[in-house]
Amino acid sequence: MYIPQYYTEHKSRPVKSIAEASQTGPATNIIAGISVGLECVAVPVLVMGGALLGSYFLGKAAFPAEAGVNAGLFGTAVATMGMLATAAFILAMDTFGPITDNAGGIVEMSQQPEEVRRKTDRLDAVGNTTKALTKGYAIGSAALAAFLLFQAYMEEVLNYSGGEGTVFPVDLAKPVVFVGALVGAMLVFLFSSWAIRAVGRAAQAVIAEVRRQYAHLPREHEMIQFPADFEPEYGTCVDIVTKSALRRMVAPGLLAVLGPIVVGLLFKWLFVTDSEPLISAEAVAALLMVGTIGGILVALFFNNGGGAWDNAKKYIEAGAFGGKYLTAADGSTIKNPTHGAAVVGDTVGDPFKDTAGPSLHVLIKLLSTITLVMAPLFL
Repeated sequence: MYIPQYYTEHKSRPVKSIAEASQTGPATNIIAGISVGLECVAVPVLVMGGALLGSYFLGKAAFPAEAGVNAGLFGTAVATMGMLATAAFILAMDTFGPITDNAGGIVEMSQQPEEVRRKTDRLDAVGNTTKALTKGYAIGSAALAAFLLFQAYMEEVLNYSGGEGTVFPVDLAKPVVFVGALVGAMLVFLFSSWAIRAVGRAAQAVIAEVRRQYAHLPREHEMIQFPADFEPEYGTCVDIVTKSALRRMVAPGLLAVLGPIVVGLLFKWLFVTDSEPLISAEAVAALLMVGTIGGILVALFFNNGGGAWDNAKKYIEAGAFGGKYLTAADGSTIKNPTHGAAVVGDTVGDPFKDTAGPSLHVLIKLLSTITLVMAPLFL
């Protein structure tokens, strides 16, 4: 809980470093944000590894030696259920962020006083941190559940192959198994690419629609002058976003479902022999193992990096490094380029923390579930 809070909390050291980098432009803001996202992977992995090992060996210690490895798996299952037991609390924290974000948008659209907007900005900054916290719980529970499902897959393969009581090794020294592991890592990055691209294309469509609606409005000194009776067509933009959300996420969803099935069936057709009857199932196990590990790491990067970018912008809007506007020599108000750079970083971070990161939790669990259910097909 404290780790994502440290990396995304308003005025924390990582957030301040991104805001400070914004003084020299959007490029350095992006560099600082990516470095923070990559850094925040280290400690959560150590904590999750400690939780997994601790629960496993505590489970083994609680049962007689003849219970074997299943005692350790029982301990891991108990730890997983312990994390899932806080679901109501996590859901409450997760909804706080979107509520405060939308409240800030309503305040801005209704032209409320600046003081009201400052209050909602502070709430929004807290909401970004709570969202990062809940995603940390989600990825932690996904990691523990994926380990259990991976063990269940291996036992399922042994049951269907008639090798009960024996060991099902996953040997990465075999070229076929190593390629399966490479494909598992690739699925994580390709899935993330398609998810982020879907957001980008939807954003482009919304920008084009907004420009169309504003094209006929008068301008003075490059500023749009809104007539008193002007009313934007909000419904059109909502329609574009809704359709894009449904249509453009079909491909990532199919990738998560069909990826392990295609690999398992293709490798079965190409490489299964009498001397290597389980090579296809072994390759799928490597895909699942490496895909899960890669998904956990990339999801941590997306979730915490995006939250840090967002709160770096909030930190500047609260008054750091000049705030949103500067006063020119002639007394006029001009936009602060530091804030503009932070807005660019926030625009990059939003699809990271709100689309790709949470979607990877689904990918991790789907890979485990699909391989477990389809295990007989790979034999």
